[in-house]
Amino acid sequence: MIKLNASLAHLSNKPFFLRDKDIEWVEETLQSMSLHEKIGQLFCPIGGSYNKQDLEAFINEYHPGGIMYRPDSGAKIQGTHRILQELSSVPLLITANLEAGGNGIATDGTYFGKQMQVAATDKEEMAYKLGLVAGREGRVAGCNWAFAPIVDIDMNYRNPITNVRTYGSDPIRVAQMSKAFMKGIHESGLAAAVKHFPGDGVDDRDQHLLSTINSLSTEEWDQSFGMVYQEMIDCGAKSIMAGHIMLPEYSRKLMPGIADEQIMPATLAPEILNGLLREKLGFNGLIVTDATPMLGFTTSERREIAVPKAIASGCDMFLFNRNIKEDYEFMLKGIETGILTLDRLDEAVTRVLALKASLGLHVQKEQGTLVPSEAELSLLQCEEHKVWAKECADQSVTLVKNTQKLLPISAEKYKRVRLYVLGDQEGGLKEGGSVTQPFISYLEKAGFQVELYNDKQVNFQELFMSVNDFKEKYDLIIYVANLETASNQTTVRINWQQPLNANAPWFVYDIPTLFISVANPYHLQDVPMVKTYINAYSSNSFVVEAIVDKILGKSEFKGKSPVDPFCGKWDTRF
Repeated sequence: MIKLNASLAHLSNKPFFLRDKDIEWVEETLQSMSLHEKIGQLFCPIGGSYNKQDLEAFINEYHPGGIMYRPDSGAKIQGTHRILQELSSVPLLITANLEAGGNGIATDGTYFGKQMQVAATDKEEMAYKLGLVAGREGRVAGCNWAFAPIVDIDMNYRNPITNVRTYGSDPIRVAQMSKAFMKGIHESGLAAAVKHFPGDGVDDRDQHLLSTINSLSTEEWDQSFGMVYQEMIDCGAKSIMAGHIMLPEYSRKLMPGIADEQIMPATLAPEILNGLLREKLGFNGLIVTDATPMLGFTTSERREIAVPKAIASGCDMFLFNRNIKEDYEFMLKGIETGILTLDRLDEAVTRVLALKASLGLHVQKEQGTLVPSEAELSLLQCEEHKVWAKECADQSVTLVKNTQKLLPISAEKYKRVRLYVLGDQEGGLKEGGSVTQPFISYLEKAGFQVELYNDKQVNFQELFMSVNDFKEKYDLIIYVANLETASNQTTVRINWQQPLNANAPWFVYDIPTLFISVANPYHLQDVPMVKTYINAYSSNSFVVEAIVDKILGKSEFKGKSPVDPFCGKWDTRF
């Protein structure tokens, strides 16, 4: 029996709760590692290959502590994860952005719904089901770490990145929904990474593009973001993701006299990571940086300094790279120059290993069960998960405004429909697919004649068509906006087709007009003239079907808005 190192005693406490034999594994593994292997454990890069030979070379050269792949077919992802776990002597933390369902790692997984959609049901049980679906499907794909839930508070409707990815603007609802989600993730055998500390949603900018600012006073922060993080920590959050977000009032409080130009985003701010998160909030788990190619990180400090400084400041793991070879060398050089001490390196690696041990990865490694069998992929989009997703859609679609008393509609009264679809682009880092054909299909099935507006070419003849001629062509106008929130966007607003705003609703007083948003709850700021407006928060097939059922009167609207969809503007309400 090895005598346990007293410095590792904290591993038996929340959130790891390691047993003596688990702590022994952590200590033995740490002691067996070379300096280069320890440095490797700090990194969680993006997977760049599916080839076994490439993966073996990568593992042997860098010994990463974790890895993350972008979504692909469940079978392909699972197979790659299996190869990686077989090649790595120390089990890997394998992660994904499991925010909205199993589709966060498997393209054939269940797109359950965005967090704001879940919040609109006003039922914590639905957040728990989202956690179960995301966790179960992530697990069968080989993941053991979820970069979720997002506990940001959507205080600023102009923020282009929080939006429907949050549980809304009410801190209490955010805390309750996030805890329920985390319960589902934990029961699925994964660790949750709560993000983005110290809290996004106050600024109107995106930390992918610059270091953003949480400008709340210390008292305001304590009562909102601080309360949420405390609740998550008390409920056993095993890891927290630090954002490239400054919290200047707390930096000034914890470091009196600090100059404005010295205030850093949380990922590089020891007073925020240690003074606030570790000491004040009592967090004993693993801290991982947000993605380090983001401009919020890269523009804060020379990368040669920032790479080791992130770990020296209190982060335990370094997420993604601009160039893994260079970042690895920067980390090693940081130790040589004294930016990062060996003691701090060991402390960070210890927490990485402790997270793995708390998940039983070392035991699963011995048993050969780190990645489930191919047969378990049948859980992806299984019937139970689809039923839950359909329930969530039914309970979340929100009728925000119907001052013209348009709903319900019928083909008998509004036979000829002009459909305008805004956005609706697939690809990139966006989750949802196109909703154009599903809407057309459902409406035509209900007896409507649907004409889709061509947003690729301006019809100049129509631009100067008389009002009466236009009214003779259409009985109803329907707008569907699928302008999905995604990273690296300065704004999420409606940009009308030019010239002369060709697709804008100039006709609202002449033809009944319905506006439906499936990806952003704040479009009324751009279409206050619309009299009937619906928010649905997610662009999956379950939501489209639920919307059509509700506008036809087959189902009642049940959703409750988790934010102010009127954007604080009086003219949006009538």
